[in-house]
Amino acid sequence: MNLCLFLFSSAAMVLAAEGPRPVLGVDPAYMNRAAAPCDDFYAFANGSYDKVAIPGAYAAYGVNQEIDDRNWGILRDILESSAKETSAPKGSVTQRIGDFYASGMDEAAIEKAGIAPLSDIFGHIQALKSPADLAGLLAWLHSHGIRGGFAFFVVADDRDSATEIPRLYQGGLGLPEREYYFRADDASKALRGKYEAHIARMFELAGDAPTSAKAAAAQVLALETKLAEASKRLVELRDPVANYHKLKRTDLNDLAAGFNWPSYFKGIALPDAQVDVLVGQPEFLKAFARLAREVPPQDWKAYLRWNVLNATAPELSPAFEQQNFSFYGTTLSGRKEMLPRWKRVLKATDQAIGEDLGQLYVKRAFSPGAKARVLEMVRFHKEAMRMSIRQSPWMSESTKLAAYKKLDAMGVKVGYPDVWRDYSKLAIRRQPYVLNVLAARIFEFQRRMAKLGKPVDRKEWGMTPQTNNAYYNPSLNEMAFPAGILQPPFFDEKADDAVNYGALASTIGHELTHGFDDQGRQYDEHGNLKDWWAHQDVKAFKERADLVVKQYNAYEPLPGLHVNGAQSLGENIADVGGLKVSFVAYKLASKNKTLKVVDGLTPDQRFFVAFAQGWRTNVRPESLRLQVTSDVHCPIRFRVIGPVADLPEFQEAFRCKDGGKRPDAASKSVW
Repeated sequence: MNLCLFLFSSAAMVLAAEGPRPVLGVDPAYMNRAAAPCDDFYAFANGSYDKVAIPGAYAAYGVNQEIDDRNWGILRDILESSAKETSAPKGSVTQRIGDFYASGMDEAAIEKAGIAPLSDIFGHIQALKSPADLAGLLAWLHSHGIRGGFAFFVVADDRDSATEIPRLYQGGLGLPEREYYFRADDASKALRGKYEAHIARMFELAGDAPTSAKAAAAQVLALETKLAEASKRLVELRDPVANYHKLKRTDLNDLAAGFNWPSYFKGIALPDAQVDVLVGQPEFLKAFARLAREVPPQDWKAYLRWNVLNATAPELSPAFEQQNFSFYGTTLSGRKEMLPRWKRVLKATDQAIGEDLGQLYVKRAFSPGAKARVLEMVRFHKEAMRMSIRQSPWMSESTKLAAYKKLDAMGVKVGYPDVWRDYSKLAIRRQPYVLNVLAARIFEFQRRMAKLGKPVDRKEWGMTPQTNNAYYNPSLNEMAFPAGILQPPFFDEKADDAVNYGALASTIGHELTHGFDDQGRQYDEHGNLKDWWAHQDVKAFKERADLVVKQYNAYEPLPGLHVNGAQSLGENIADVGGLKVSFVAYKLASKNKTLKVVDGLTPDQRFFVAFAQGWRTNVRPESLRLQVTSDVHCPIRFRVIGPVADLPEFQEAFRCKDGGKRPDAASKSVW
């Protein structure tokens, strides 16, 4: 555990003087036993941790950052050792990660190169003469990993999950989401002013005169605002049916006339055999095409130059990197300083060639025994979900049978891929850092394009092994738990079931429940977007989901700022249902075991404290505001308070009377 955390309280300083402490799933040092667990369980489990200061480089700091720091220590050693091996065979894992990391750490070379490595990209933009040229230019930029105008992906078809298909989606904004362009309060207006000033400053750093930079920034903000006007809100984007439209590629010429779609598809090398495309938001594409033909090329050039600078600023000279951080890091998130350079380059390496890095990481950080234990935990969670479905009084037998099929078919990935990604066609060398980053983006774009016409690869992972996170993919109906998150205090081979199941409730239980939340429940056992529910069951589900929306709408992270229960509904259902499922799984796993009372806490109490301490985090107010207004996850404190409010087993464990003093809980559990 990172000892810097303990320098901010007297008890912590005593512990720090004794040397490194074990990482505990339930750590009494973080608790505030004076707080009433039934009134504010987060305060009871983590109240003493509230005193820990947030380091300047972070918008929030807590358990996840501690795990990251330990993981990054391993990864740093791997990267620095690889960078020193200048004679590693060309094309080897060591050569790629060593050269990538070395190029990112060579600050003198980055400063000397300046913006020159981007001259080819800017030359393409400068050549834009008329609206007819825009399609080919956007195709070239998209294929180089530079976003703009709209988003293009290759994904599994939601209604035919065995097939890869191109998807066109709304995008092109530099602020977190559409509402940032339209809120009329003084703070929002001031933020837009700061954003425009930031764009202007980036143009100045790129060589524009101040007057020209200011004019170009105004053009960018005006164009982004028009794109935002046509964009859906976050809540609207959560409906998979409303955002699914399969068309013939030739239909785009009528749907979104004014943009040369054949030229765009030729520019990204879309195979002629690929007849169908998915369109997420037809109205957005229609508006984009109108802008493509009506907005002057000069405005588009300013907008696209900005997108290039925004996409590459972290890999350019310190002036660009610092200016980028001042807006996105400080203004939006409240961070006071950048992470150390080695951490920034490490994160870029992970994003670019993460499975190269992961091959070396898992050898040090994840044992076969750990994998076997986690797989066993997943098995008990699945059995617990089966029991929850079976006992649901509001579900018909036909829907239950279909739900069992989905549960049985749900894939599970633990630790790392069985087949590692092949980066042999990616040329990384000791060249300007930004060129290595762009090379990786080009490689990734081409790798995804190569999927078209082939079956979906169900062995592929969506996260690198060293990632401290997890996911559920509805199109593949699978859960994945990378080795990076299966670390203390979330998981410890030596910990007992009460601690491990409690700490991983927000991971295994959460991801499993995503398969049956308001979005996930719309996908069948094969991952196809399909209505497999009886009509009356859909109605009953929505009634219960509405109670969860109401419950979370009541939470107020900052004065006057409430959680948007509809925006965060899927995550809240996964939090509430995940804790319930994990508690049942813990009981199944420990049925014939004797668990001890430790530090005055019963096994059931330790389960819940481990769950709550798995969320312990201190957050800056700027970051809280950003999360509430632009994220589908609600703030961390309520990811503890909300789920325990809905669980009778918690009230029994802590002998709560009348449910405590929490905001209204959902009186009917979805799961």
